[in-house]
Amino acid sequence: QVQLVESGGGLVQAGGSLRLSCAASGRTFSRYGMGWFRQAPGKEREFVATVSGGGSNTYYRDSVKGRFTISRDNAKNTVYLQMNSLKPEDTAVYYCAARTYNTPARERYEYDYWGQGTQVTVSS
Repeated sequence: QVQLVESGGGLVQAGGSLRLSCAASGRTFSRYGMGWFRQAPGKEREFVATVSGGGSNTYYRDSVKGRFTISRDNAKNTVYLQMNSLKPEDTAVYYCAARTYNTPARERYEYDYWGQGTQVTVSS
C-alpha cells in the first residue's frame, strides 16, 4: 500500500553533513508518523529519529541529539534526515519507516512500512 524510497546516502568525511530523503507513495502521507532507523554491520537495527504526522513532535536517540534533525514536507510526501557533525560510528544502512498512526514511535514493531535502505559511510 505504501512504498518508501530513500536517497541521499553516500561516503562522507567525519565532521561532514548529509541529508537523507524518503519519498512516500502513500495517499494519506500526513496521517503517518515517520521514523528513521539504522543498522550497522553485525548490529541490530536501531531507532534514530521520529516525527509526528503534522511534523510538530520529534524524538531522537541520545547519540544523535544536537546533530541530526528529522523533518517532513507533507506537500511533497517526503521526510528528511539532516545529519551534521557526522562520526564514523554513524556508519550504517539507514531505513525510512511509516506507521499508520500519526503519532511518533521509537520501536521497530510500531511501523508498518519500510524502505529499502540507503548506505551512509563516514570515514575518519
